[in-house]
Amino acid sequence: MIKIENLIKIYNQVKVVDIGYLKIGKGEIVGLVGNNGAGKTTMINLVLDLIKANEGIVYSKDQDVSSFENWKNYTGSYIDENFLIGFLTSKEYFNFIASLHNVSKDELSRLLIEFKNFCDEDLLGSNKLIRDLSRGNKNKIGIIASLIGNPEILILDEPFANLDPTSQMWLRNKLISLKKFETTQLISSHDLKHISEICSRILIINKGIIVNDIKANLDTLKELDKYFDIRT
Repeated sequence: MIKIENLIKIYNQVKVVDIGYLKIGKGEIVGLVGNNGAGKTTMINLVLDLIKANEGIVYSKDQDVSSFENWKNYTGSYIDENFLIGFLTSKEYFNFIASLHNVSKDELSRLLIEFKNFCDEDLLGSNKLIRDLSRGNKNKIGIIASLIGNPEILILDEPFANLDPTSQMWLRNKLISLKKFETTQLISSHDLKHISEICSRILIINKGIIVNDIKANLDTLKELDKYFDIRT
């Protein structure tokens, strides 16, 4: 589904992403972990063609994402609140995203029912502008919008950030449930526990380089804890 070849991004003469080759297959749930500044968000921005690479290509279904547009029709994503349209209400925003994916109002209404335990009904139909919501509620709006249209590929950056514990568990279970639809997922997170529970593979990135590609198992969390544990 996603393939990266010789991908390089340079800022101020420093390589912030340098990935020789990476392939993510259909239905894989791949976690991306690393410390702040490791290159996680830059890599995701390159995969979504939000920024241009200095070198290399990102493929989606064997098509260069920088040269074709149709991959956007089957890709859902959410990075941060800059993805949102602050002067819209949540209802207006959902309707806008649904229109982009040719999702009818009836289909959208049925879909939003699935999120009643993730979002208060007041939030789903709120008259409050998105810009006036809390960061946690903004994240919820963005995550819900990323799932409108039942994407084949889902890309999320720090989806658990600013969510309350109940919402985190709901989201964890939701992402796991997408396995039955063979949804390909790339999820960046600092939450090692959730990532180790959700993902079939975990990529550790450091200084823009993927330093480890771990096939998830019962000991994955211990392995991640050991990698990131710097004792004084």
